[in-house]
Amino acid sequence: MIAFLRGRLIEKGPQALVVDVNGVGYAVSVPLSTFYELPEPGTEVALRVHTVVREDQIALYGFLTALEQRLFDRLITVNGVGPRLALTALSGIEPAGLIEAVRASDIARLSKIPGIGKKTAERIALELKDKLDGGPDTTGAGGAPRAAGRTVRDDVRSALVNLGYNEALAEKALDAVMKDAAEPAVFEQLLRQALQRLAR
Repeated sequence: MIAFLRGRLIEKGPQALVVDVNGVGYAVSVPLSTFYELPEPGTEVALRVHTVVREDQIALYGFLTALEQRLFDRLITVNGVGPRLALTALSGIEPAGLIEAVRASDIARLSKIPGIGKKTAERIALELKDKLDGGPDTTGAGGAPRAAGRTVRDDVRSALVNLGYNEALAEKALDAVMKDAAEPAVFEQLLRQALQRLAR
């Protein structure tokens, strides 16, 4: 089982990246909390990895911090929460905020994460309330590559829709954050601000 990867970051996206380890490219799914802190492509990166082996695929889930991985490991023990939904949870709320929401049994906040309904939020709060240890928050900023002709707003909207948010709501959140956005707009910063607004 793969538990750790160190290599050159080849591709970087809000939900997945490719790491070259001695000439082999590993596709790794990551939460936004990890994506925010990733270096630029071409730079060495080290990731903690959770490996899921199924009949038809091997999936790798990567994290920059032990806290992110611990939260992921705890989340997938909850009935009805698989690896993809656990990543979505870590993307919808930053690690410290997720711990706070679970400890406070904040069902309304947890339910705002795409794919997590009220019943699932209640199960997460009930089963994990006394099982989550705290730790430092993990946020950051930087640049992300994008295709020619696309704007930062296009990339952020696409990321929000891919995370499960309604396109109209994503547009509304972007309208609000773009008013106060610095020029030039930075992808990670806009994405974080839009997610914070959607989580209200």
